[in-house]
Amino acid sequence: MQTVIFAILGLVSMVVGLLMSLILPQTGILAWGLIAFGLILVIAAAVMDFRKVKGAVTSKRGKYGTSTSVMVIVFAGIVVLVNAISVGVNHQFDFTALSQFTLTSQTKDVLAKLDTNVNVLCFFLPTDDSSNTETYALNILTLYQNYTHDLTLKIIDPDQHPEQARKYGITDSSLYRSVVFENGDHTVVVSATEIIDTTNNTFYAENSFTNAILEVTGIQEKKVYIVNGDGEANPTDLSDLADTLQNSLLKVMILNLQTAPSIPDDCAVLVIPGATQPMTDAERQLVSNYLQNNGKAIFLTNPGAPDDIAKLVKPWGALVQTGTIIDPTSYLTPNKDTPKITADRDLLGLASVYFPGATAIDKGTLPANMGFTGLVYTTTDSWVDNNFDPAVTPKFDSTTETKGAYNIGVLIGPTEQTDSSGNGTGVANVGPSIIVFGDSDFITNSNFYTVNNGDLFLNSVKYLGAGDIVKIENKGLSTRRLILTPETQSFLNISSIALLPAIVLIIGVLMWWRRR
Repeated sequence: MQTVIFAILGLVSMVVGLLMSLILPQTGILAWGLIAFGLILVIAAAVMDFRKVKGAVTSKRGKYGTSTSVMVIVFAGIVVLVNAISVGVNHQFDFTALSQFTLTSQTKDVLAKLDTNVNVLCFFLPTDDSSNTETYALNILTLYQNYTHDLTLKIIDPDQHPEQARKYGITDSSLYRSVVFENGDHTVVVSATEIIDTTNNTFYAENSFTNAILEVTGIQEKKVYIVNGDGEANPTDLSDLADTLQNSLLKVMILNLQTAPSIPDDCAVLVIPGATQPMTDAERQLVSNYLQNNGKAIFLTNPGAPDDIAKLVKPWGALVQTGTIIDPTSYLTPNKDTPKITADRDLLGLASVYFPGATAIDKGTLPANMGFTGLVYTTTDSWVDNNFDPAVTPKFDSTTETKGAYNIGVLIGPTEQTDSSGNGTGVANVGPSIIVFGDSDFITNSNFYTVNNGDLFLNSVKYLGAGDIVKIENKGLSTRRLILTPETQSFLNISSIALLPAIVLIIGVLMWWRRR
């Protein structure tokens, strides 16, 4: 009787230890200790009643049972071994069409560089997740934890703990499903619509979460200041541009030169998008001072626009014309005043960009140590029409106009330093970096996502020093429907219920018949 008790306790101990190692791998030593203890008890029982054990094992029935036991033990061992390996080696496969559960390399880089603990507080209702916001947020945050040990995740029921919710400004049910990122005294609240926008089925979680981590840890994103106040493109008309910059982990700021004392020191790139009203002398001086202090700017002007941008870039070697470029060879049909630029006339090699009404940027007198490069230019059949009328078909006038390839976008920047032999040293001279476009309409919402217009602007920002840009896509969930005929639906219903049991039954009958 004592031998039987030892054997039963040993088997129970081994099973419990095995289950703990599979379900709770963090128990580690305790699980293996139970397995070892159980094995000792089983061996002790076998030694204490060796004759019965030997007889049972050597009998015909015993041999069959022994072989079966060995097979079970080997299988269990393989499972334990695979589980032990998987604890140290983690890999996830994302088979969703939109890669909803795959992080971008830029997010992974941010997490890898994280060296301070960030608390993530999820104010979620456990019984209300009709929009799938909570589930998706937790899945993404769990992915984040795979790349850093400095992210602490906690779920708080705002109804059960209203005092904690109020601490972070979550005061009513409309703010539930928010995620708070906290590091010391710095907090950022990501609302539910910044995780998933249910109105357009778009996932914003990765963009919002990564930006929040950057903000609370003080790893400030580079800032792009867009000027507004002199009739420039309205920020609402540039919302696609702003979203693209933010998705590239760049912070977009609106700057009014009429009230700003200076261009902020944290400005990575200054953008002036097509002013329609003249600047004051004070505004123009602010921008001039910024350029003289080695600033980086993108100026966008238009045919017939105020001459402020022309005045700002002339000292640096760019001459802005006032007429409209007509390109009868390469244009966006039916408008010959909308030049279309293909990859062979684009320094960035973009397949296609177009400019709805553009003027030309010529090379002027360059300061010492400054260079001039055409980024995008028209065909040699183009000319600048100084009296363009959109209601009249443009015609070339050889007495006043000249055909040739005209620059629509140019880059002005410091040249490379040279040694005493005239060879380049790889070190740039000191000076501003400026990109000038003879059109501002190509970055507005109606044109930004068409062909490669948005890529041209984004790459221009990168050229001016915003660093390598890895865009975080907001993932839109499209509606996917499976259309079934009544016959197909009936087959799926029946097969899902009866097919597998029928296969098992058939195999069982065949095995029984063969044995018989």
